[in-house]
Amino acid sequence: MLTSAQCRAARGLIDWSQLELAERAAVGIVTIRQLEAGNHAPRRATLDVVRRALEAGGVEFIDENGGGAGVRLRKAQR
Repeated sequence: MLTSAQCRAARGLIDWSQLELAERAAVGIVTIRQLEAGNHAPRRATLDVVRRALEAGGVEFIDENGGGAGVRLRKAQR
């Protein structure tokens, strides 16, 4: 499950604005703002399209494994 903190961190890693993420995920910018603010629980479908957009941008999501959920840049393919 994509968290608001993961979304903010992922955007920061790839230097995307909220508007750019909204466009790439084909959702409204208000949706991204609300997701990152953590004010409400977004629909699963929304989380999925946002996560896929960030993954396409080069982000890899790290599941909760005792150290907390996180994000990192995917290693470049050679």
